[in-house]
Amino acid sequence: MPCLKWFLWLMMTCGNSAAWATEPLPWIRVSNDGKGFVEVETGKPFVPWGVNYDHDETGRLLEGYWDAEWDAVEGDFAEIRELGANAVRIHLQFGKFMEAIDRPNEAALRQLDRLVKLAEENRLYLDLTGLACYHKQDVPAWYDELDEAQRWAAQATFWRAVAGRVKESPAIFCLDLMNEPVVPGGKRADKDWLGPAFAGKHFVQVITLDQAGRPRPAIAKLWIDRLVVAIREVNDRHLITVGLVDWSLDRPGLTSGFVPSKVSDKLDFLCVHLYAEKGKVDEALKTLEGFQIGKPVVIEEMFPLKCSPRELDEFVERSRPLAAGWFSFYWGKEPARLKGSDQFVDALLLQWLDVFQQRGAKLRGMP
Repeated sequence: MPCLKWFLWLMMTCGNSAAWATEPLPWIRVSNDGKGFVEVETGKPFVPWGVNYDHDETGRLLEGYWDAEWDAVEGDFAEIRELGANAVRIHLQFGKFMEAIDRPNEAALRQLDRLVKLAEENRLYLDLTGLACYHKQDVPAWYDELDEAQRWAAQATFWRAVAGRVKESPAIFCLDLMNEPVVPGGKRADKDWLGPAFAGKHFVQVITLDQAGRPRPAIAKLWIDRLVVAIREVNDRHLITVGLVDWSLDRPGLTSGFVPSKVSDKLDFLCVHLYAEKGKVDEALKTLEGFQIGKPVVIEEMFPLKCSPRELDEFVERSRPLAAGWFSFYWGKEPARLKGSDQFVDALLLQWLDVFQQRGAKLRGMP
């Protein structure tokens, strides 16, 4: 974003630097029409325009460096703000936050306190996604050995600890129960709770190993309801959602079992991870339509992985009647360094970040 536009945005948003530094972030709730989000006190619309901060440029997960390299986290949050984002999706690893089925890790919770404060200082809202097991080698052996009921109990303990810890902060946009949960059909003979790896990380996770004759959406709903109840025991204010794969719809072929219309009673809004493909923007929009069940829908993951940056921008523009917010990705490599790289992926990312900034300005109503 040109410097002048960035300066004007700061002035419009903050008024003056002192007010920006001291004025608390507004709390966010679902709008009365159920289509989007608004500030609680003023009713002013709030549109999440954010990034997933799921790992750094080398692939390290946040908990792997946020103790020894806090300055890197501070720098990344400042860069995210400068890109024009107003929200950051954070992925909390179960193995780093739980020492036993009934014992959270206090040191990790203290570092989460620090992260929330950093978000407040940068006026960035957090989408806290929990229960992640992205690096298989970091998943506790005791956790994998639990049966379904015990595993759900451990997950409920995780969420009581995290949700209770952050309950006083308006900087929490939402609590996302899990990234890309799936109810498998039948019984998993391999007893593996994780889906296949992608780029060395396991983003998909199953919530049961045995369907045991139960309808898959019924299992998904029971799991969601169990965790929402656990959160509401300690936190009755923050919005709750879950990050769904785009193949969650009830249609022929591959489906996750998390059918939006059948599992979402206790969720405040829906999230879908949707990567538009080259020449298939219409198909992506059709999928997005399937998530319209009378609650706001946030596209929680998008990236020009299978299409060009400009085509993804077209998807964002055309999805505006259907989506209440969007999250892309940022891995700590700012545009200035991307410009000096001879790597194709860096050139693509640089092009996308430029589009991301321009689109964010349009969403904020800037010229």
